[in-house]
Amino acid sequence: MEKPSQYPAVLLTSFGICTLMYAGVAVLGYMMFGESTQSQFTLNMPQDLVASKIAVWTTVVNPFTKYALTISPVAMSLEELIPSNHAKSYIYAILIRTALVISTLLVGLSIPFFGLVMALIGSLLTMLVTLILPCACYLSILRGRIGLFQGSICVVIIVVGIISSVFGTYSALSRIIENLS
Repeated sequence: MEKPSQYPAVLLTSFGICTLMYAGVAVLGYMMFGESTQSQFTLNMPQDLVASKIAVWTTVVNPFTKYALTISPVAMSLEELIPSNHAKSYIYAILIRTALVISTLLVGLSIPFFGLVMALIGSLLTMLVTLILPCACYLSILRGRIGLFQGSICVVIIVVGIISSVFGTYSALSRIIENLS
């Protein structure tokens, strides 16, 4: 940035705009579909429109494009174990990445209720890593050097994270138990 001192304002503005856009889409979706709103937005769209099909396929393709980024650090760590002077190191890299993709596919197919298990893990860990721990560490590191407003905001974020984690965990566990019985 040309003026690094403006970073907090830029960050706050960006998050504010994103929040308003998400909230606006949520409100408009609820106003359009009311109580019959389904959890996946693509299920609410008309089935015969080309725009709906583009939205569905964009939603389907999106995780595939992100998977390579997610698995890349693991693959690179494994590839470092291969001697760099080896003539077939490129082939080994391809084999490692292919094995990682196949192994994650097998794990996803072999674990019953994989989506619900991931929802459980996500509700526990995502809130912990993204909301609770950063604020708790910030408060711990800057204890006594932050103002009342910053401290209060951090506490509110921690409380929201804990509440979200509890509700998400309860929801995932109840659906797992429901599917088991």
